[in-house]
Amino acid sequence: MMPLASTLARVANDVQPCIECGNLDSASVCRVCRDIGRDVGIVCVVEQVADVWALERAQTYKGLYHVLGGRLSALDGVTPDLLSTEPLKQRVTRGDLKEVILALSATVEGQSTAHFIQDLLKESGLKITKLAQGLPVGGAVEYLDEGTLASALRGRKEA
Repeated sequence: MMPLASTLARVANDVQPCIECGNLDSASVCRVCRDIGRDVGIVCVVEQVADVWALERAQTYKGLYHVLGGRLSALDGVTPDLLSTEPLKQRVTRGDLKEVILALSATVEGQSTAHFIQDLLKESGLKITKLAQGLPVGGAVEYLDEGTLASALRGRKEA
């Protein structure tokens, strides 16, 4: 147990939030933000660091990230001032962005947070997009909930 405890203590001391995006790393600027192959004109806004890791596993997104640190929730007392929205606004005002992707949960709280961010950034003139919603890969239509099916039908595109 002592080697495990020692390793956990070292990780707790070494890992820190990235000063640019809020991702976790052992450096003050994370490996994603340091990657010169990234499209610095696109920022994907996520709720948690785990969302960054999930998107990175997909190996298709090559822009930057912004971690909010949660989502708005009146029941849980999470208000805009508890989220990392001001640093996002500052990133937008720097002028080097062309698109903000909202990759937030398809829950009431996630969608409320998305609307809040859209309102926050509406005067920036940036292209603001959100992830598509609908049928999961490998999902059988008969087992999907009504909300997912409705979203899939609304977001359909030509085959």
